[in-house]
Amino acid sequence: MSSSTQLPKFLLDENVKAVLSRFLKSEGFDVKLAPKTTSDSKLALISKKEARILVTNDEDFRWYNETQVFSIILLKIPQTDNQVLLESFTKLLSEFNKFIGRFVVLETDRWRDSPLLKKGLR
Repeated sequence: MSSSTQLPKFLLDENVKAVLSRFLKSEGFDVKLAPKTTSDSKLALISKKEARILVTNDEDFRWYNETQVFSIILLKIPQTDNQVLLESFTKLLSEFNKFIGRFVVLETDRWRDSPLLKKGLR
């Protein structure tokens, strides 16, 4: 990303490994950790209000629409392999930067994205 491009901000769900938070912070990203027991709807609201990409392992977010959440990255990576998580996330960040309004599924060494659901489709 060019220096004139603002870095994305992230909101990590409580189910995301702490190693990802430490990595993103070390790379200069603004990262907020969701407090334990924060409801899905509250996480979505924070994401939307603060323009943060919600990173989660929770498939329920698949049904949130563009008026409810800013952007979502759903992790589909084995939680036992920190190296794969960090390498896959790094690959995503190097290849993709149009997160607003997108639902991204991150798998081992690949990703796919689609628009968030339109209002009224949830």
